[in-house]
Order: sequence, then C-alpha cells, then structure tokens
Amino acid sequence: MNLPALTRRDFVKSASLATSAVAFPHVLRSQQGVSPNAKLNVACVGVGGRGAAAVRAMKEENIVALCDVDAARGARSLSENPSAAQFQDFRRMLDKVGNSIDAVTVSTPDHMHYPIAMAAMALGKHVFVEKPMAHTIWEAHQLAKVARSKQLATQMGNQGHAGEGIRLLKEWYQAGVLGDVREIHTWTDRPIWPQGVNAPDHSQRIPVVPQTLDWDLWLGVAPARAYDPAYLPFAWRGYWDFGTGALGDMGCHMMDGFWALDLPAPVSIEAVAANQTALSAPTASVVTYLFPAHGSRPALKWVWYDGKIEPVLPPEFEAGRKFPDNATFILGTKSAVIADPNYFTIRLMPESRMQEMASALPPKTIPRIPGGNHFAEWIRACKGGVPAGANFEYSARLTEMVLLSNVAVRARRKIEWDSAALRVTNVPAANEFVTKTYRGGFGV
Repeated sequence: MNLPALTRRDFVKSASLATSAVAFPHVLRSQQGVSPNAKLNVACVGVGGRGAAAVRAMKEENIVALCDVDAARGARSLSENPSAAQFQDFRRMLDKVGNSIDAVTVSTPDHMHYPIAMAAMALGKHVFVEKPMAHTIWEAHQLAKVARSKQLATQMGNQGHAGEGIRLLKEWYQAGVLGDVREIHTWTDRPIWPQGVNAPDHSQRIPVVPQTLDWDLWLGVAPARAYDPAYLPFAWRGYWDFGTGALGDMGCHMMDGFWALDLPAPVSIEAVAANQTALSAPTASVVTYLFPAHGSRPALKWVWYDGKIEPVLPPEFEAGRKFPDNATFILGTKSAVIADPNYFTIRLMPESRMQEMASALPPKTIPRIPGGNHFAEWIRACKGGVPAGANFEYSARLTEMVLLSNVAVRARRKIEWDSAALRVTNVPAANEFVTKTYRGGFGV
C-alpha cells in the first residue's frame, strides 16, 4: 500500500474526520467501548524486544494481527500466535484488518510512535504506546488532541504509573507528610548504549541489510541513510533521528513524580552536556528544570543527572545505605523520600523516619490498579472502564517536560518555555527541536 505524503496539518485534519469518512463496522464498536465480558480485538506493531511484553499482555484478548519490520526480531511473538495475520508494514496492516480490530499497541523505536499511533486513531482505534509517548513535544500534544476529540482509550507504557508507590507518594504529599517540596534530584546510569557518536563510517565496508529486515520501513519517517548495525536493534536510542537519549528513555518513568506533586509545566530548563554531536545525544548531562509556584506550592527545582553523574547526598541519606544506580530524591521541609526508578517502592529517609511515621501515614484514598498492571488498566479502559492513568491527556504533559531537556541540550542555551504556546520564548532557533520534518510516504 503506497500512501501519499501529507503535511502535518492535513494529517491531523484527516484524523479528525476519519471516523465519519470511513465505513468500518469496528470503528463504532471501538468508540462505544467493548463489553467488559468481550475480548478485545488487538493488533500489535513492534513485537520483538519490549514489544513482546505487549503481545504477551494481550494473550487473554483476541490478537488479530502482528506487525514487525524485522521478522527475526519478532520471531517468537509471531510463532506463538500463529492465528494472527502477519505484516511488516503497519500501513498495509491497518488497510487489511482495520475493520476487524478495536485497539493497537505500538512498541517501535521512538521516531515511529507518532505516525503509527495517529494512523490507528484516525480509524477510531484505542492505542497503547510505549514511552516516551512521542519523538517530539509537538507530536505528543497532537496525539492527545486527537485522542480527546475521538474519546479513545489511550495509555503510555509507563508501568510505574499503575503501581502502588506513585499513589503513596501523592497521598503522603497531599496529607502534608513531606511538607513543602522545593527540590528533587533524579539520576540514572543510562546511557547504556553509544551516545556522543557520529554517523557510522562506511568508507571501508558497506554493511549488508539482513534478509529478515525491511530497512526502509524501519527508517520510516526518519531521513534516508544506508543501513548499519550500529543503529539497531537497541543503539538507535542515542541518535536524535530515532531516539530521545537517556532522559527520553528513562524520564517518563523517573520523573512521574510530576503527577504526584501536581506540578505545572516548567518555565525554564538549563542543560550542561558532554560530548554531544549533531547526530547523537550526549554521553552525560545535568538538566535543571525550574517550576513556578503553583497555588499554595512554592517554586521547585528538579535536577536530572545521566551518564553516571550523581547528586550530592542529602543529610537524610544515612551512612551505610547503598547508593542506587537509578533513583529519585524528593526533599521536603518535613520529610525526604527516595523512590526507585518506576516509583514501585518509595521510602522516607532516613529509614528511622520511615519506622517512626509508619503508624501515622495517611490512609490510602487513591484507587489502586489490580496487580499494578498498566496493560490490564488500558484494556479495561478500552472496554468502557475508567480512563487509564497514563492516558495521553496526562502523558502528553509528562512527555513535554521530559523532552524539553533535549530541546535545551540541543539549543546549548538556557531556554524559557511557554507551555500554552508550546514555544521557547528566549531562543527562537530552539523551536526547531520542538517538532521535526518527516520523510514522505508515511502519512505525516
């Protein structure tokens, strides 16, 4: 199927009209929600690697189609679901089985989240997309806009948002256990793939594309270039054309405290980065976000560290405690908290404070997700249940915050941010990193 290239404006317009323009029986079923007792008809795009988890999570539903540009990478999922139709091209898949599905999961490299999710939503399909929700800030908000207008069930793959720890953090914060929070520090051992690199050198040899891989489909909307194993199956994360670097990989997990503290968008972001190139994210960075005062909440500074750079230990971090490779300190005037990367577990610091407060912690008032399963939460939403917690309405705001780091890194300037306008106000040239251009033929 050879789809014509469209401008972004044309594509979003077509997405808003698609439900009325295309006579697919399951569009109506999708929009109204599936009966809680019925099986969801699902198609999965990207079924190897992390995508295999999405396929397994759909095992109690009806998997209609599986799609992966690399047959070898997706071989296990394909062999375990022999009754599902198999595709390499998501466009052909939607063309062939679009009238037979209710929902689509998207577990591809970051640069293809938007075109695949938008194409599915244009047909009225519920969508699950792995984190980060999109490759750019503009894309994230466009996805949220269309999901809202079509009343579709959506979820970003931020599993910690369905868990216990993030709810405890919100309950503790709202009850005043932490006091005022003016400072947060988050650090990670990422990147664990090459960053600060240039284009692969093909002067001595030209790599051969594996027979199982459709390289043009893998590139999708990214600029054309010769195949090289340096890009995949995992190292694409370090290249701006495909991934979003260390913070894009981990930020939607580790900065989800944004929800618990009910933060507004940051107003300024400043990054110090090492060894970045025009093509690739830096080998290490420190990014400082400033959030304005919000209601009765004071202004807040949130500092991100990657490339094995670590924060100064707060006094509440007791001697002898093992320092984690990935974690977050939330420093309040009454209590400090340490959270693991997904907020599955949170503890007051020092541990003696946790023991002291154990009987005085507030009651659990936020509804829990059985098993903390974010896939099950989304399936329930597709069948008419309450919206999933990491739905696109929320996840667009979280993704915006996370990806602003890369705007600041690439601008090499402190940037001031107008969230309502989705615009950098003090460095106009930085706005080129809020969106991007697309290679034609993929609907954007």
